[in-house]
Amino acid sequence: MKIDIWSDIRCPFCYIGKHNLEQALSQFKDGDKLEVVWHSYELDPTIETDENINTLDYFVQNKGISKEQAQQMMHHPVEMGKELGLVFNFDKAVVANSFKAHRLIKLAQKHNKANEAEEALFKAHFTDGVNIDDNQSLLKIGKEIGIDVAEIEAIFTSDIYTQEVKQDIVRSQQLRISGVPFFVFNNKYAISGAQPVETFTRALEKSYHEFAQENNIEILNQGDSCDMDGNCD
Repeated sequence: MKIDIWSDIRCPFCYIGKHNLEQALSQFKDGDKLEVVWHSYELDPTIETDENINTLDYFVQNKGISKEQAQQMMHHPVEMGKELGLVFNFDKAVVANSFKAHRLIKLAQKHNKANEAEEALFKAHFTDGVNIDDNQSLLKIGKEIGIDVAEIEAIFTSDIYTQEVKQDIVRSQQLRISGVPFFVFNNKYAISGAQPVETFTRALEKSYHEFAQENNIEILNQGDSCDMDGNCD
């Protein structure tokens, strides 16, 4: 069964939602039979990367609010993150366009490392204050999760994986996704937002039960046959 996730590296609740889902999956007895597929989503496609401003100050400037009000807005994800062992340093997080990072995730997906790429990029952005639109930073992240340097560098010199990212965004529009994280289970049930572990668990149980029923083949007659180990009876 497949779980599709629309997410943006710039979204703190996507980082939190990822870990809540993972906790639910770790407790789910059929977790090894599930496939998680990450999809790109941009909270603000027009945002320009600026290493001289952090996310906290960016909110102050663009929302027309005080620094105290901005800190209060950030308080909720910070406290949620603490419960999961996640550190949000909004006063260090660089304001950066995430499109290039999404292309790196697409490359990682080719090597079955999309989850590792998501985790590394979330931590780099929110905890370490890394510019996720910087070529050298993305190169370092890609290398650390085991991707070949030449493949990563191709992202910087071509439009590879650009179309795949755009297709994800178009699909999100077709599904009328207006915010992330957004989780779709078995192409049938959706969860919006960083929901508690219990909510993900219920969604897993319901969707997987139906998936198992839909894919169950009833054998009406069974005769002589050979199995994959070469045993014939």
